[in-house]
Amino acid sequence: MSLSWKITAFAPRAAVENALLAHEDALDWDPEIVLAGSEIAEDRPEDWQLEAWMPRTPTEADRSAIGALFGGAAPPFQVEALPVTDWVTESQQLLEPIRAGQFHVRTPDHPEFDEPGVRTLTIPASQAFGTGQHATTAGCLAMLSHMKGQGCIARNIADIGTGTGLLAFAALRLWPHALSTASDIDPVCINVVTDNAARNRVKIGPRSGELTVMVADGMDHPLLQARGPYDLLIANILAGPLIQLAPGFSRSVRHGGNLVLAGLLETQEKAVRAAYLRMGFRLAARLVNGDWSILWLRRRALR
Repeated sequence: MSLSWKITAFAPRAAVENALLAHEDALDWDPEIVLAGSEIAEDRPEDWQLEAWMPRTPTEADRSAIGALFGGAAPPFQVEALPVTDWVTESQQLLEPIRAGQFHVRTPDHPEFDEPGVRTLTIPASQAFGTGQHATTAGCLAMLSHMKGQGCIARNIADIGTGTGLLAFAALRLWPHALSTASDIDPVCINVVTDNAARNRVKIGPRSGELTVMVADGMDHPLLQARGPYDLLIANILAGPLIQLAPGFSRSVRHGGNLVLAGLLETQEKAVRAAYLRMGFRLAARLVNGDWSILWLRRRALR
């Protein structure tokens, strides 16, 4: 594994959040540069850092691209070489189990949670996004549990941007006889989801109660389109793509069907909701987990 590098910029929370928003809109962004923003310490909630990882020595062009996200007022950078390691897996090795809704999510290093009514899912550290630790993923688990408690019926489910497969598995736990489809733009996710499905006793296949997995950019796959319209579509991605995908999601969710959207900051919620309001969706419930909004939307039923 080659040496990787990290650039860190320290700035006020608003500046880092605006930089992340600018990153979403950067159509020519180098996909090898991975960004994340976070607070520096719990007792300093307005002091944040933007971290950028890349698999090479940073060039002046890399520095300029990251600096441009701050709108011409970039803070000083701290640049460091990282040990030769898989930083995604390494950062997840010591993850503690979480409880979200009806679910207990753990890595294989932790025991199952033995409590009536609690469903355990096992997701090892991997190269794909979605171990349950991120506020958006945990929020989706809580929202899906809430929807089940409200009597929501789902016979045909799609998880778009599935990552590790966690949300698709959770949906099948809640609606075990549903036809279920999971897709991701990253081909790495196919093997990750397949391995995790075996670990969680989820059968891969085309029938009801099984999970079909595919590589797709949004709804751009003939099988993904053919298996619709969906009673429940889940998309835990980013605000920009969610807005762009609103017409495609509208065509793919049946009238009276349900949409769970996540991956958007609370500050981005208004724009996302407006895009789906235009497509005939109405808010059924919202949940805020940290800085992130999780939305349950219903498509208007035909009269």
